[in-house]
Amino acid sequence: MPDGVVTFDAEWTIGYINPAGAALLGRSPAGLVDRTLWPALPELGGTIFHSFLLHARTVAGPVTWRGYYPPTDRWLIATAVRADRDLQVYLREAGDHLGGSGGAADPAPAVSASDDEHARLRFLAEVSDAMVSTLDTGETAVRLAELMVPRLCDWAVVSMVDEGGRPGEQARAHRDPVRRADLDTYLDGQLRGTGDDAALVAALLTGEPVQLAPLDHALVEPSLATAEVRAAWRRLDTSSCTIVPLRARGETFGALSLLNTGARPAHSEMEIATAVEVARRGALALDNSRLYGRQLKVAETLQHSLLTPPPQPDHLEIAVRYRPAATYQQVGGDWYDAFQQSDGATLLVIGDVVGHNIDAAAAMGQIRSILRGLAYDRPGSPGTTLARVDNALVGLRVDTLATVLLARIEQTAGQAVRGQRTLRWSSAGHLPPVLAHSDGTIRVLTTRPERLLGTGSGGHRSDHETVIEPGDTVVFFTDGLIEHGRIGIDEGIERFTGVLESCRTLPLDALCDQLLDRIVTGRSDDDIAVLAVRFHPEDRPPPA
Repeated sequence: MPDGVVTFDAEWTIGYINPAGAALLGRSPAGLVDRTLWPALPELGGTIFHSFLLHARTVAGPVTWRGYYPPTDRWLIATAVRADRDLQVYLREAGDHLGGSGGAADPAPAVSASDDEHARLRFLAEVSDAMVSTLDTGETAVRLAELMVPRLCDWAVVSMVDEGGRPGEQARAHRDPVRRADLDTYLDGQLRGTGDDAALVAALLTGEPVQLAPLDHALVEPSLATAEVRAAWRRLDTSSCTIVPLRARGETFGALSLLNTGARPAHSEMEIATAVEVARRGALALDNSRLYGRQLKVAETLQHSLLTPPPQPDHLEIAVRYRPAATYQQVGGDWYDAFQQSDGATLLVIGDVVGHNIDAAAAMGQIRSILRGLAYDRPGSPGTTLARVDNALVGLRVDTLATVLLARIEQTAGQAVRGQRTLRWSSAGHLPPVLAHSDGTIRVLTTRPERLLGTGSGGHRSDHETVIEPGDTVVFFTDGLIEHGRIGIDEGIERFTGVLESCRTLPLDALCDQLLDRIVTGRSDDDIAVLAVRFHPEDRPPPA
């Protein structure tokens, strides 16, 4: 046959191509048959011929395209038709089919068509660049809608459905800023379930574009609930509409509605083909944003389930703060914990697992659970508890390292008379706590460094203790706070004690906020956890 013939199955695998078709595409048949379209012809992506193929798959009858194919520098005429699940495409070189007489192509339309193709390729490149610059679903949808006007329509709406199939996020754009208020009034005020969304539902169910040309205003009328909404709809002056489904990874999760106004003609086959290509690129970006949002939600849920609110024992006030590294969005390996043991003592924990991602958060959850269980089951000194935790990590093969500071608040009968308490602690390579006395004295409770949890070396761990007076405050923290701004530990602790001294008289929650706000300026490269406990006088009613 002088004309080219190529067939694609439902997965875009090339089932057959004749020599003429392969030559028009700049290939040999052997290099194309049984290969998927995009690996076989990577240069096809982004061309109008590519958009034409995507569009042809979605319509019931034959579709014809005439235009320039840049990879082979040829002008082609292509006709595509669906045959069951296959797509059959017939190709031939355009030659005198572009116009003119005597067998020569008319140069004027050729130059115009070439300019149109280059403009279209620039537009698609702009779409791709804009779509990959954010992972926020709402912002991605807004960008997609704004890119459509006025290139493909006068106003556009991106409609998403949630995991339950219900209406989800929506973005809209209008080429005329004056009409944007009317667009908002119409979309926000229209009644649901009146049948005006039948075309949108059809696009979602079939995965194929739906065109309404001209638009039937009688179909829209029942959804116009008030005079204000009806007036806004009239001013929009909508004459035609094309709805293209947003589909990625085998799932249709939204639609791109392109609407023309006034005398602007309905979308042509090539405009619809371009819209299909835009929707394909936009859908992939939106789906990436959706998947990222789901993963982030899982991580946040995990983190929040582990960072539980602290208890508030009588005359003890405990405040906590957690701020993730800005790079890792709400999840990391730092944690705090506070709970009462079976003998009535209050246990305080601050820790930092190596890493900042969801793996670190998962490892943190394991260590936290082991520590909680062992400490509650058998109350003992902090050093003994940390040694038991270390043995459990080795025996259970929890392959991670962590710094932990475990403190226990105790009180003897004699101390109860004087209103004093004992703070007993043990540190597995963690930063020392800082004690702010009620008289304004600041003490860094420095001790000899000891090994991290998870090293597997075993052995004894030391305990340390100090007497706490009424009105004192003790603050525990992770290195993200001390080393913020890439400064050394000694310099960071000096900065911390200076801030603590200046705001030690503030209520405890305000004190924690000030420590973060005054030290962590700008972006944080590490997770930050803070735990503070204030010892209120016991001869007065406990604070609210």
